Amino acid sequence: MNALTIDVEDYFQVSAFAPHIDRADWPRLPCRVERNVDLILGLLAAHRTHATFFTLGWIAERYPALIRRIVDQGHELASHGYSHLRASDQDRADFSADVISAKAILEDIGGVRVHGYRAPSFSIGAANWWALEALQAAGYRYSSSIYPIRHDHYGMPGAPRFGWRPLGENGLLELPVSTVRLLGRNLPAGGGGYFRLLPYAVSRWALRRINSHDGQAGIFYFHPWELDPGQPVQPGIGVKTRMRHYLNLHRMEARIDRLLGDFHWDRIDRIFLGSA
Repeated sequence: MNALTIDVEDYFQVSAFAPHIDRADWPRLPCRVERNVDLILGLLAAHRTHATFFTLGWIAERYPALIRRIVDQGHELASHGYSHLRASDQDRADFSADVISAKAILEDIGGVRVHGYRAPSFSIGAANWWALEALQAAGYRYSSSIYPIRHDHYGMPGAPRFGWRPLGENGLLELPVSTVRLLGRNLPAGGGGYFRLLPYAVSRWALRRINSHDGQAGIFYFHPWELDPGQPVQPGIGVKTRMRHYLNLHRMEARIDRLLGDFHWDRIDRIFLGSA
């Protein structure tokens, strides 16, 4: 059994677009998240599969009916923070206010307890360890915010590849997105842009290796905007950002459908916390 996770944010909220899109303009931009999440809910229902939705408080406030559909269809509601600011770009007070606010909004709208959190752009690491303490103080039971790879924008390659408790045995559980260990390095194996960039067979091989060779559950993630080739194209961005964001969007829906059929999936809380 593997954990399927979705980071619920819209195309204009991705961190790579932050230098190009003013946050003050977010409410005026065409929002496509509801259409995209409903597409994902349909795919999950067709495969009788449940997942964890790491959701922005900003989205929940504007689309409360969408949040209730996620919960009513049996999926786990988790937090992606309120405003999609990287944890590494905030001080402790601002970060605490953000994650407390998001948890309260999601719980109020969804009518369920929110146990999990994922930092935008996996932005928790050795330089801001206090963020884990803030999450625990806010009542979160687990985080999926430390990616044990080397990346130009995030990553902590020396961190454990599988679930661990960075604050001690009584602290919150950190559940990294999946990697494979090859030639002395951790390589990404849990979705995101790599899933769109590389042939599908690479991801299938990596997840099977994690299940069989490591004997562990995989943790896979993607975003609703990745299934939306019709989203507005952002002008003025660099070649690298353009490739990372738009490459193979038209293939993503079919790939997710195939992934759902090739592996067994469930919510994070059921697999790692034993929660219903």
